[in-house]
Amino acid sequence: MDLQSRLAELAKRTHEHREVLLTEEAAKNALIMPFIQALGYDVFNPSEVVPEYTADVGIKKGEKVDYAICDGGKIRILVECKPSTAPLNLNHASQLFRYFSVTEARLAILTNGVVYQFYSDVEAPNKMDDKPFFTFSMDALKPADARTIEKFTKQTFDIDKIVQEAGLLKLQSLLRKELEKEMAEPSEEVVRLLASRVQGGRVTAQVRDSFSRMIVSTFSAIIRDKVNERLSTALNAAAPSASDDTDADGDDDVIVTTAEEIAGFHIIQAIAAKLVKPTRVVMRDAKSYCAVLLDDNNRKTIARLHFNGLTNKYVGTFTDKAEERHLISDMTDIYQLSGAIEARIKELDS
Repeated sequence: MDLQSRLAELAKRTHEHREVLLTEEAAKNALIMPFIQALGYDVFNPSEVVPEYTADVGIKKGEKVDYAICDGGKIRILVECKPSTAPLNLNHASQLFRYFSVTEARLAILTNGVVYQFYSDVEAPNKMDDKPFFTFSMDALKPADARTIEKFTKQTFDIDKIVQEAGLLKLQSLLRKELEKEMAEPSEEVVRLLASRVQGGRVTAQVRDSFSRMIVSTFSAIIRDKVNERLSTALNAAAPSASDDTDADGDDDVIVTTAEEIAGFHIIQAIAAKLVKPTRVVMRDAKSYCAVLLDDNNRKTIARLHFNGLTNKYVGTFTDKAEERHLISDMTDIYQLSGAIEARIKELDS
């Protein structure tokens, strides 16, 4: 079985069982050890995968990192694990930071078995970066993720290439964020550059304001056209004849539930599983947003996913009837809203 098939199988297992994996040990045994095994390492060989690895660091004695993955007698990867329902943040990575500087490892993984964050020392040698260079979620596993994960397997492991790739991935992430900002609110430099290319003459304040609005709407139109083009291609491939969803008047304004909405729903369902049975959390899609409801009751909205046709994606959380929208750059950012989501469920289920 190739890596992509093993990851797909693990993603299925994660979706089916994570609501009962409430402890760190359960997540390690059911999700994280199989992932390490998928990378080609023998989890039952203590010279290759060392559980509860201990290294005294300064005045900190007896601290442990969950796994040290070794190859050729050298530590290659450090892994720190958390329960599958716990959101990940830097407070969980304290042991990784300390161990990174006193071991040979230049790659560290922080995970709850659902989300995996990969760290290296791109910014300063032997000092773990504050931000991961690569993150993926078993809830929204993409083919591109599998290609990146392939680089961390035992068979292809090359730390120099990984660190080089880490630098490129980090720059790509920063570039994406800058482009997203420009798409949502173009800077004066970008407005002037584009205005000068398509219109001669002086760029006045009025011209600048007009072009700024046009750039935002044009970006949205480009993305919408690309999405529609892909959907049309997929639909034509699956059903070359006229779609049954189109009525006699030619109305093709059909609600389409996207893969991102499904991934976002599964993450919220996983967060909710800490408090209620996952089957009580359902998704109800609409044209402008996708609602996540308790007991399939539209008066019990847990959250809303505002993904449709938007350059930026937002997740709406609720206090009483007031909705607060949160900008996300990645599906895994939803885990940072666990507190608000749990508070809402308690409010609805009281």
